[in-house]
Amino acid sequence: MNLQRPNANDATGTFNRSKSVVPGSGICSRCVDGCRGNCEVFKASFRSREVIYPGPFGEVTAGADKNYPVDYSHLNIQGYALGAKGLPGAEEGNPDNTKFPNVNTETEYGWTSKVKMKVPIFTGALGSTEIARKNWEHFAVGAAISGITLVCGENVCGIDPGLELDSKGKIKNSPDMDRRIGVYKKFQEGYGEILVQMNVEDTRLGVAEYVRKKHNLQAIELKWGQGAKCIGGEIKVKSLDRALELKKRGYIVTPDPSLEAVQLAFKDGAIKEFERHSRLGFVSEEAFMAEVERLRDLGFKRITLKTGAYSMRELAMALKYSSLAKIDLLTIDGAPGGTGMSPWRMMEEWGIPTFYLQALAYEFCKKLAKNGLRIPDIAIAGGFSTEDHIFKILAMGAPYVKAVCMGRALMIPGMVGKNIGSWIKENNLPSTVSDYGKTEKEIFVCYEELAERFGKDMKDIPLGAIGIYSFVQKIRVGLQQLMAGSRNFKVSTISRSDLMSLTEDAAKVSGIPYVMDAYRKEAEDILNGKGNGKHENHFNGRRAKVAVGR
Repeated sequence: MNLQRPNANDATGTFNRSKSVVPGSGICSRCVDGCRGNCEVFKASFRSREVIYPGPFGEVTAGADKNYPVDYSHLNIQGYALGAKGLPGAEEGNPDNTKFPNVNTETEYGWTSKVKMKVPIFTGALGSTEIARKNWEHFAVGAAISGITLVCGENVCGIDPGLELDSKGKIKNSPDMDRRIGVYKKFQEGYGEILVQMNVEDTRLGVAEYVRKKHNLQAIELKWGQGAKCIGGEIKVKSLDRALELKKRGYIVTPDPSLEAVQLAFKDGAIKEFERHSRLGFVSEEAFMAEVERLRDLGFKRITLKTGAYSMRELAMALKYSSLAKIDLLTIDGAPGGTGMSPWRMMEEWGIPTFYLQALAYEFCKKLAKNGLRIPDIAIAGGFSTEDHIFKILAMGAPYVKAVCMGRALMIPGMVGKNIGSWIKENNLPSTVSDYGKTEKEIFVCYEELAERFGKDMKDIPLGAIGIYSFVQKIRVGLQQLMAGSRNFKVSTISRSDLMSLTEDAAKVSGIPYVMDAYRKEAEDILNGKGNGKHENHFNGRRAKVAVGR
């Protein structure tokens, strides 16, 4: 494990003065009276709770950088010299039909009604944060034209400045939610869907009733947690009046804006911002089943669940309850979290890391299936950004995992595309971009493809959306190449036997055979003259005859 510096990180704008640092505390080995900073202890001595969060808050996304003993880099993808799984009418294949562009990257999820996506990825929750709000058009249109699902995160209605409540305290009008749903739906073309999340506050405000009645949404997502933190979602506000408004709406606001001392500190300029938090939820089987039934009674065809990097107990609850309730998609989000809105040390040190969490999820799914229960479709989240990540996750979780939830990796292209638009207008393109041209058509590889597809509507597609589309196409083509190399021409044919563990520790955690053991029997049979184009699959205690190259 790499050296960690728990008292200094770029995310919190802190650093150690000395090159010699105590590993456990992260404090300089020689702390000098008179030091001018800027370690975390130094900064917290006068800015206090502000140092808990990455910054500048609302302007950055920040991902935890803890290096775990075992992760997905400890797996490699198997390659084969024959076979063509999932290629219609050509299971054995030949060089003329096993071209990598023939690989189908579409996936689908759902229990009774299915949602298709062009690529097996979808966005993380883009909720009440300032990053999500100000970049929404880029994110939403980008997801829609890419044919993937968009998750509209928690608390959007609750912080909406234009929110109107009825006499019962339920949502009467939420312009920001209306805008968010409308933007996605305008460009949706039969693939993906918009999932609106609900936490405790959202449920109390009547978010489900509002989006179902006004927007006829077919799906909604319940939320237990996430990989970045084990407490409710938070944002920061820089206005005393806004802080008081959110407190009045029932949110936890700290420091308490109603206290005179706090108001005076804000007036003095010492307190510059307030945090808005959500309440911790409490889960029980009875309450969960009742809520799912209530949502179905409202008319929702699909109900999904997002859970976080909790203990084994909560993972078992999520899988078992989702099976019993016929949940359409269960997203399991592992540590470390990637967000700019969560406490930094919590992101670094809390929760089960994704690799371990997925290994446990697979183990638990097998046990439930053995007991005759249907396993819900599963998505895995937890800091992914490349096509090899996607392949490994789908393979390690096969046949249960249908997609990968990507947070920052699907936000960054939206912000890059948006900024390129600004730089073009300002005639201030950095060389990293201007090397490819000076106009949108020159810079964006996919621009003309989209222009032909959308015609006059192209004017309504922001450059951030083109950025997301361009990134998704890179993922799609890269995934096609990896799948073709492993002779998988459909996502559904990817299996655990398409992976090998590079370390014995990874093999022990994941159940994926060690590189020096994977396919050894088949190799020995060939060497001993027993090879007949078949091999035995020993994974997970099964012995099934399958074709070499799978």
